[in-house]
Amino acid sequence: MFKHLFKLIWNKKKQNFLLISEMLVSFLVIFAVSTLVVYYYKNYKKPIGFDYKKVWVINYNNAVKSKKADSLTLFYETLRQTIKSMPQIEEVSYASNNYPFAFNQSNGGYDYNKRHLDGVDNLSADDNYARVFNLQVLSGRWFSKQDAVYTSRPVVINELFKQLVFGNENPIGKLLGNEKDKLSDRMRVIGVVSDMKLKGDYKPANPGVYSRLDTGSYAWVGTLLLKTGPTADAAFESRLYKTVSNAMKNSNVEIEHLDKKLVKMNQVSLVPAIILFVVATFLIINVALGLFGVLWYNINKRRSEIGLRRAIGATGKSVSWQLVTESLILATISLVIGAFFAAQFPLLNVFDMPPGVYMIAIFLSVLFIYVLVLLCSLYPGKQAAAIYPAVALHEE
Repeated sequence: MFKHLFKLIWNKKKQNFLLISEMLVSFLVIFAVSTLVVYYYKNYKKPIGFDYKKVWVINYNNAVKSKKADSLTLFYETLRQTIKSMPQIEEVSYASNNYPFAFNQSNGGYDYNKRHLDGVDNLSADDNYARVFNLQVLSGRWFSKQDAVYTSRPVVINELFKQLVFGNENPIGKLLGNEKDKLSDRMRVIGVVSDMKLKGDYKPANPGVYSRLDTGSYAWVGTLLLKTGPTADAAFESRLYKTVSNAMKNSNVEIEHLDKKLVKMNQVSLVPAIILFVVATFLIINVALGLFGVLWYNINKRRSEIGLRRAIGATGKSVSWQLVTESLILATISLVIGAFFAAQFPLLNVFDMPPGVYMIAIFLSVLFIYVLVLLCSLYPGKQAAAIYPAVALHEE
C-alpha cells in the first residue's frame, strides 16, 4: 500500500515539490511562532518577584550644581525626608535608572573561584529599596548603615545568580572578583534576594547583583522610587510634582507609575510575536488554499484512475483514504526536513533559550501541520469517493 503511494508521489515529484516546500516553510514559521509563544507563556507563569503596584517613579536631572558630597547629601536627604513625611508615602528609595520596566539596562561580568558569568544585571540601590518593592530576602540581609564602612564592597545577589555561580554552596560572606585583586576592590556577598523580572511578565529574570548607593552616588543618581499608600490619587500626584519641582529648580521632573510602565513593557515584548503571527496566518491561508487546489486538480486529473479503481471493487472510503494518506505522506516528508533544521536550535543553543521550549515548539508545529493537512484533504477525498465508475470511465 505505502510502496504504491510512494511510487505515485515520485511520479509527480515536480508537482509535489512545490507543495512540500510550502509546508516546509509553513512549519518553520509556525515553529518560530510556537517558540515565542511557549517561551512567553513559561515566563508569564513565573512570579514577577516583587510588588510593583502603588510604586511611583520620579525621574529628575541637574538638580544640584554643587559637586561637594556634603552639600549633595544634605540636599537629597532633606528631599527624602520631605517626601517621606507626606501621609500618602510609605517608603522612599534612591536607585539607578535601570529600575524595573525602565527600558534601561546595565550588564557586566563577575568572577568567582575561576568561574566567570556574563550578562549580569548591575543594579544600584539604597537601604530602602527592598522595602519599596517588598523584595523577599532569602538568606543573609539587605543593605543597612553598617555597610557604610567596609574592607570589601558589600553586594546582594539574586537567586538566579546564586544558582549559576555558587550552586548549592552558601554564598554569604564569599568574595566576588579576581583573586589577584586587592581586598578593597573585591565584593563581599551579604545577602540573597528573590529574582525580579525587570523586563516585564514575558521576559525571564536575569542574574543580578545589587550594589549599595553611598553619599557619593547623589552626583549621578536621577531616580526616586516611592511606595505610595491607598490614598495617593491624581490630586496628590499634582501636589507631589509641585513639591519636587520647587525643591529641584531648573530640573526636568517626571512622575511615572510602574504598573503603567509594565503594560508598555509587555506591549513592546509582544511585538515580535504579533508580527510573526500575522506572517504565519497569511502563510497558513496560502498553504491551505494550495492544498485544496492541488488535491482538487489531482482528482480531476485522476478521474479515470479513480473510476477504474472503483470499477474493480475499491470502496469510496478506500479511495478517499488514499488521497488523505498521500497528503499526510507529503506532510511527513516536509516535517522530517523541517524538524532537522528546528532541532539545530536546541543543539546549538541558539538565542540561549531552554531546550524544552524548542522541543515543545517542534511538537506543536508538527501537530499543527498534520491537523491542517488532514482538514484540507478530507473534503477533496470525500469528493473523490463520490465519483461513479461508469461516469468516469465513460468520460475517459
